[in-house]
Amino acid sequence: MPRQLLLPGFPDGASRVGEALSILKKDGMVTYFAGGDNYFSHPEGDERSFRFALATLMANGHVRACELEGPPLCVPHRTLMNWSRQVREQGPASFFAPARRGGSRVMTQEMIVRCEHLLGAGHTVAATARQAGVLESTLRKAVDRGAVSRAVRGATPAPPDRGTSKSERSQADAAAGLGTACTRADERVAAAMGLATGAATRFEASADVMFGGLLAGLPALCANGLLSGIGKHLHLRTGFYTCVHILLTLAFMALARIRRPENLRHVPPGELGKVVGLDRVPEVKTLRAKVTEMATTGHPEAWMHELSRTWMEADPAQAGYLYVDGHVRVYHGNSAHLGRRYVSRERLCLRGTTDYWVNDALGRPFFVVSQAVTDGLAAALVNDILPHLRASVPGQPNEAQLEADPLLHRFVAVFDREGATYSLLAKLWDQRVGALTYRKNVQDQWPADAFDEVEVPVPGGGSTRMRLAVRETEVRCDERALPVTEVRRLTADGHQTAIICTARRLDPTVMAGRMFARWCQENFFAYMMEHYDIDGLVQYGVESLPGATQVINPAWRALDKAVTATRRALQKLQAQLGALPRPETGAAIQKHAELHEQIKTVQAQLEEQREQRKQTAKKVPLSSLPEDQRVTQLVPLNKILTDCVKMIAYRAETALVALLRPHLSNEEESRALIRELFVSAADIEPDDDARTLTVRIHRMACPAHDKAMAALLHQLTQLEFRHPETGHRIVYTLT
Repeated sequence: MPRQLLLPGFPDGASRVGEALSILKKDGMVTYFAGGDNYFSHPEGDERSFRFALATLMANGHVRACELEGPPLCVPHRTLMNWSRQVREQGPASFFAPARRGGSRVMTQEMIVRCEHLLGAGHTVAATARQAGVLESTLRKAVDRGAVSRAVRGATPAPPDRGTSKSERSQADAAAGLGTACTRADERVAAAMGLATGAATRFEASADVMFGGLLAGLPALCANGLLSGIGKHLHLRTGFYTCVHILLTLAFMALARIRRPENLRHVPPGELGKVVGLDRVPEVKTLRAKVTEMATTGHPEAWMHELSRTWMEADPAQAGYLYVDGHVRVYHGNSAHLGRRYVSRERLCLRGTTDYWVNDALGRPFFVVSQAVTDGLAAALVNDILPHLRASVPGQPNEAQLEADPLLHRFVAVFDREGATYSLLAKLWDQRVGALTYRKNVQDQWPADAFDEVEVPVPGGGSTRMRLAVRETEVRCDERALPVTEVRRLTADGHQTAIICTARRLDPTVMAGRMFARWCQENFFAYMMEHYDIDGLVQYGVESLPGATQVINPAWRALDKAVTATRRALQKLQAQLGALPRPETGAAIQKHAELHEQIKTVQAQLEEQREQRKQTAKKVPLSSLPEDQRVTQLVPLNKILTDCVKMIAYRAETALVALLRPHLSNEEESRALIRELFVSAADIEPDDDARTLTVRIHRMACPAHDKAMAALLHQLTQLEFRHPETGHRIVYTLT
């Protein structure tokens, strides 16, 4: 049957609340009417009965919370929800239960005096609470309201406990039974027996810890994704060292300029272990084995491209201009059979592997592609780099936008004049990727009055002034032509530098600013070679390449060398003939005739060699060559993993340089001071009760550097960064 509604019949003088409730205040009593029935009454001012009445009315469906929020009651919504929960969980009787009486007073006068004495002696609030036997929260509240003073008149603050000294730790590390600095013997035995999944990260109070300043780089390392691949792209079997420990060790080695795992033999393992949160860092063989396991069982290349997408999305303005350049990693060993390539910094053809790096205009790397066999920048850019960029660069126009605007581009690739060919520029523009490069073989000179001095924006902020001229021109190949914008810069000595760009929508000043910022990638290579050892071997060993890989035919190369040598001999003979005086005597005529005969012979030989070279295939499958002539490659996976860590470390260092830059005169000084910070000693003071980890960095070389470093450490502390393993909030100070 349908429910019978209550008949309306509100008494006179009652306040109506909603459709079914009215409240009457009369003769000191408050009466609640549900429809025409008297639901409940209580004396005015009885707050418990008031809460009970409204809570049960809501529970029984006579009134809704939204009706009680408005006039005449105006009870907050959160309060009404709390009363409803109290009815459900504790019952109606809970509204009339006697109030709980507080216990005996904790902060007595005697306790206040004791706490003030401990605080005045230099103890922290947490340490004072432990010694006095009170809750830390109780003591903090007393300090905040002024009931307890931090200082005692006439008391001399005692120096805080800084933990073990360096000499004490050195003696303990040498006396460890399982090996140098293996002081956590129980955890190591448990991990070896399979009873533990990994060592717990635990910091100990220590003074003057070598490389303690590395902890100042931990927030930037984590912000750049150092630990983002664990569990997804990187794995390790259970053991004492976990993925976190290995990645932190590799990153700290990079920041501290410990170039290779072998160099760990010259670093006290216990000291670096205190920075990681262990008794010691892994030894060389263990570290190499862990890196190999992480690389072979995981997917370091997928991790690299995931990091690049994250970095690009974090800074889409810089991700719209990608700088691509090759770097030859020279190989000096005997195990691998690598092809020779021209090394511009050495001006020699040497054996090695070519790494193609993709950076932004500030020199920060995105990813790297390594090739033991390469067809040059153009092939690597189109076949290996461009697919990743199209999948990663944010803010690209969709296909409908590209079709509607024939001049619209996805993003811009910036490279040197090696790629300034019609073939590469056309292939890039077919995919609507703009290209910005120098023009090859510039023969003409533009008039000086065509150049105007303009303001050119500099990537990363700021601007400079240049004399520029702009024309619309073409890059041609036979009958084909590709329209480009050509921008020339006129220097003070009259030299004209020509750049071309297929993204013709860009402003010429932007083209110039972006192109002339390409020096940052050259500086990146030089810096990474000197400080991060990007050319160093991480793992020894070689791998064979697929048999279908196309390589230069040794027979064609021999013929090509013969053609070059014969052409030089011909040029030498022609120069000798041109240097002879006009023949007037019999001997001079004879000399001329002999040279003409030699030139004809060499020309015939040259034509024959050229024909042989033409009939010989330039490239052949690798499987068609004899075993001793087949090109091999260095084991790549470990290098990819360590390159990821080094890119993260470089980005972290650059981020700290950016924070320090406003306090110093130039970037070189800022970067040098950051390097000094990483190798500085520090005091490490964990506080498990307050869940803080205080890192006291030792002072720098001069007061100006101390002031700048104090400002940087203050900024890092304001981040309230928590250690990824312990969860402790890290506090940075300068001591």
